[in-house]
Amino acid sequence: MTEAMQPETAETRRIETAWKSRPAIEGAGVHLKRAFGNGEGLDLDPFLLLDDFRGDRPELYLPGFPSHPHRGMETITYVLDGQVEHTDSLGNGGVIGAGDVQWMTAGSGIIHQEMPKGDSRGRMDGFQLWANLPRAHKMSDPGYREVPVTTIPVVRQASGAVVRVIAGDVEGTLGPVKDIVTGAEYLDVSLPAGTQFVHEVQDGHSLFAYVIEGEGYFEPEGGSASDAGSSEIICDNGTLVAYARDGKLVTVSAEAKSVRFLLVSGKPLGEPVAWQGPIVMNTQAELQTAFEELQSGAFLKHARA
Repeated sequence: MTEAMQPETAETRRIETAWKSRPAIEGAGVHLKRAFGNGEGLDLDPFLLLDDFRGDRPELYLPGFPSHPHRGMETITYVLDGQVEHTDSLGNGGVIGAGDVQWMTAGSGIIHQEMPKGDSRGRMDGFQLWANLPRAHKMSDPGYREVPVTTIPVVRQASGAVVRVIAGDVEGTLGPVKDIVTGAEYLDVSLPAGTQFVHEVQDGHSLFAYVIEGEGYFEPEGGSASDAGSSEIICDNGTLVAYARDGKLVTVSAEAKSVRFLLVSGKPLGEPVAWQGPIVMNTQAELQTAFEELQSGAFLKHARA
């Protein structure tokens, strides 16, 4: 790295681990990559799971995610290419396309389906993030925030970074998704070769980055997860970077190649988690109740619109 690109490091976030997303099959047979989920032992509270469902073979994504329940959490779907059709038990329905976001709060319970549709080239690119809800909000009313691409601001920084602000604050520009219980920040950051992104995050919040394309240099003054003698971690497409919770500055640089990544942070809930499939509660008794209600027909607490 050039001397001119070195950031102030006193408060730079330390990387705890970095790994590649792994193949998985979900729904009715959708082939995807899981960046993290239940079972890795990674503490990114309040975030539970991140799936990368990018692909160019329709037979591997068209089976989709037929009707299934959710309770006690939120799903955040971000589409880069193609479309996702959705319907739910409240009577909602619609399509989100390239650049759009759907922020669904399952709350006390919802049954919905999501069916990916490729673009004219057969591409379907997108991500789904799951975020836990605190105990006080788990039985809240379910609902959606539809976030069209036209409402998502783009910040072009003097450093060369280009940032789509879905939720959070970049240089005073606020994303359209506000009033999130966990104080979540969700950014889509693109760095041309030879540029750098320095961003201040809330101290104590969980934080991760997920590389969409290209190659970037993360934590320039920290230690590498794979080589203690290295001064940086070089991450490429499909790499998850999980940070420690202390420190305020995140620094990512692009040198010979460009890089694009998601940067997500949120306030830890610090509550017990009882999680099975699409239902996330605080205790095993609550989890059992949810599945019993699903079987008995008492799962949905709010009438169809």
